Amino acid sequence: MSILPGGTGVSVLGVRHHGPGSARAVRQELERLRPDAILIEGPPEADPLVALAPELEPPVALLAHVPGAPARAAFWPFAAFSPEWQAILYGTAAGVPVRFCDLPAAHSLAEDEESDEEEDAERGATPGLRADPIGSLAAAAGYDDPERWWEDVVEHRGDTPFEVIAEAMAAVREGYEPEGREARREAYMRKTLRAAVKQGYGRIAVICGAWHVPALTGPLPPAAKDNAILRGLPKVKAELTWVPWTYGRLASWSGYGAGITSPGWYHHLFGAPDRPVERWLTAAAAVLRDEGLPVSSAHVIESVRLAHTLAALRGRPLAGLGEVTEAARAVLCEGDDLAVELIQRRMVVGDRLGQVTDGTPMVPLQRDLRDQQRRLRLKPEALDREIDLDLRKPLDLDRSHLLHRLGLLGVGWGTLGESRGKGTFRETWTLRWRPEHDLALIEQAALGTTVAGAAAQRAADLAATDRTALADLTSLVEQCLLADLPQALPEVLAALSARAALDTDVTHLMAALPAMVRAHRYGDVRGTSAEGLTAIVRSMLERICVGLPVAVTGLDDDAAAGLLKHVDAVQAAVALLETDGTGEASPRSRWLVTLRGVSDRPDLHGLIEGRLTRILLDAGELDDAGDRMARAMSRGQVPARAAAWVEGFLAGGGLLLVHDPRLLSLVDGWLTGLSGEQFTDVLPLLRRTFGGFAAPERRAIGERVRSAGSGGRQGEHDVDERRAAAAVATVLAILGKEAG
Repeated sequence: MSILPGGTGVSVLGVRHHGPGSARAVRQELERLRPDAILIEGPPEADPLVALAPELEPPVALLAHVPGAPARAAFWPFAAFSPEWQAILYGTAAGVPVRFCDLPAAHSLAEDEESDEEEDAERGATPGLRADPIGSLAAAAGYDDPERWWEDVVEHRGDTPFEVIAEAMAAVREGYEPEGREARREAYMRKTLRAAVKQGYGRIAVICGAWHVPALTGPLPPAAKDNAILRGLPKVKAELTWVPWTYGRLASWSGYGAGITSPGWYHHLFGAPDRPVERWLTAAAAVLRDEGLPVSSAHVIESVRLAHTLAALRGRPLAGLGEVTEAARAVLCEGDDLAVELIQRRMVVGDRLGQVTDGTPMVPLQRDLRDQQRRLRLKPEALDREIDLDLRKPLDLDRSHLLHRLGLLGVGWGTLGESRGKGTFRETWTLRWRPEHDLALIEQAALGTTVAGAAAQRAADLAATDRTALADLTSLVEQCLLADLPQALPEVLAALSARAALDTDVTHLMAALPAMVRAHRYGDVRGTSAEGLTAIVRSMLERICVGLPVAVTGLDDDAAAGLLKHVDAVQAAVALLETDGTGEASPRSRWLVTLRGVSDRPDLHGLIEGRLTRILLDAGELDDAGDRMARAMSRGQVPARAAAWVEGFLAGGGLLLVHDPRLLSLVDGWLTGLSGEQFTDVLPLLRRTFGGFAAPERRAIGERVRSAGSGGRQGEHDVDERRAAAAVATVLAILGKEAG
C-alpha cells in the first residue's frame, strides 16, 4: 500500500485480465483491506451500470458505441473469473463505491487507429522493449512460454503476490516512457485516482492490469503534466450498456487486449480450487460417455495419475491444461483426436452464454426481440442448435417470420439450411447467438422500434437504392414474403417493376426470375398475399423468351456455361408456374416453344444445344433426340463441340443412357471412333460430365457398355430357362395361376 499526501492509503492490485488466480486473490485482498472506494480499469461512462452487475449472469460485456457510427464500437468482456468482475461484486455487496478509471470511451472511440506500435502496447507488448513484459519475466525465470510462467507463479498459487508483481513490473518498465494512447490512458487513471483522494476516501483499491501498476504507485507526476496530456482530445457521444457474451468470444476477443484461449478451463479453476485436476478429468469422462464412448472410473484414475506425473516431471506446482489434455488424450480418448476435439470444444472453450436483465439499458429493438424470444420459446444459445419448423403450425410460422426478419436486418442468429422434409411447408434452421448481434440491433435501431417494423423499413430502403441489382430486388421480394412484411411489398414491387422494364440484359432477367417464382409460390403455401406478382412474373418470362434467341448467339465456352446455369434455373422456375385459367398459353408451354425454336439453330454452342435437346426430350417435346445426337456426333463435327454437346445433354443425369440403348450406342460409337489425340483433347470434358453422375449410374452405364460389347443378344443369353423354371413356378403359385 502506498500513502498519498493527506494520509490516503492506496492499494494497487496488478492482475491478469481473466485470470482465475488473480480473481480469487483480489476478492481475498479486498476482504482484508476493506476499502471505502474501488477503482477498476474500464470506461468511466459505465459507472451507472455497475449497480446492475449482481443481477447479470457472466460472461457479459460492456458495449460502448457511437450512435449512427456502427464501426465505432468496443467491448469490455467480464467472466466470473475476471478479477475486475469479482471487485465489482465485492463493492456492490459491501456498499462500496465502484468506479471505472480508464480513458473514457468518448475519447477512445473518437481516436483514429493507432500505429502498430501502440496497438502492440494495448495488447501487452511494450514499445521500445524487445518482448512483452510477461514474456520478459518468463524468460528471466527460464520459461519459453509466458502463459505457463504466469500460471505457475500466479494462477496456480493459493494467493497472488501483488507486491512481487509490482516490483517485477517496475523493473521491466525501468526507463520506459509511455507514449500515445498508453500515456493518455495512464494519465486518466491517475486523474481519477486524484479525484477519489480529493473526495475524501481514505482507503482506495485500484484493480488494473499488472503492466500499469508502476504508473499508479510511488510518487505520481504533477497533475498539470497529466492534464496537458489529456488536453484537446477528440470526443464523440458514446453510449454504453451491458450485453451477453460467450466463452467462445472471450477466447478470441477482449477489449482489455487480453483474450484467452481456454475460458472453460479458467472457469473450472476458479470454481473448483480444491482437486481441480480430478474434477476436470471426471467431467471430461462424463462428456465422452454422453457421446457413447466407453470411459470407466479406472480410466479417470489413471489419467489423473498421469497428469500429476507429467506436472512433476516438468517441475510445475500443479498440472495445467497441457498436462490434463495429454492425459485425456492418452487414457480417456485412447489417442483419438476427434474425442480430444470434443473435450476442447465442450470444456476447454465452453458453450456458456451470459444473460442480462430487463433492467439493462436497451434500444426498443433489442427489447422487442427479447419479448419475441420469450413468446416463441427461442432461447439464445452460444452453440449451434438445429430446429425444424413446420410452417403449417402457427408457432413455427411465427418463428420463421422472426428469423427471416432478423436476416433482413443483418442479424444472422439463424442460418437456413436444407429441409429434411419434402415440400415447401418445412424449414430447417441452425441457431447460434453471437455478441455482435446486439451491436447489429443497436445499429438498426433507427429503422423502427419493433423487429417487424425495422425489417419493413430496411426492405423499403433497399428497394429505393438505385444501386440494387434486379436479381437483388427479386430476392428482396422473396425475403419480404418469407418474413411476412406485407407493408413493404408495394414499394419493393414498384421498384422491381420499374427496374425490370428498363433492364435490357436477358441474363439479368433470367437471374431474377427464379426468386420471383419462389415468392409467387410462397404467397400460396404460406397464406401470404402476393398480389401483383403474377403479372410481373409473366412479363419477365415473356421478355426472357423474346431475348433468349439473341442471347445464345456467338458464345464462347465460359459464356455458354454461364448462360446454361440461367437456362436451368428458369426451367426449374417455370415448372412451378401453373396456367391461370384465362385461356392464354401456360408459362411452361411458352418457354418450351422458345427453346424448341432456338434448339434448331445451327449456330448454337454445343453445350447449349445439348442441354436444350435434353430439356425438350424430358418434357416430351422431341421424338428425334437420337437423330439429333447422331448429327452432333457425326464424323464431320469437331470433337470438342461433340463433347460439349454430350456434356450439355447429360447434365440432367446419366440414367437416360441406361434405359435408351440407341443413345448409349451413339455415345459409345463416337468415343471409340476418336483418335488417341482427339480423345485426349476431349477427356477433361468427358471426365467432368461422367464424374457428375452418381456412382450407381456410372456402374449401370459401364455394365450396359460391357454387355453390349460382348456381341451377343443379352435378352436371349442372360436367362437359363431350365434353372429359372422353379422360380417361375413359385411366382405363378403365389399369383394363383398354373404354369402353362
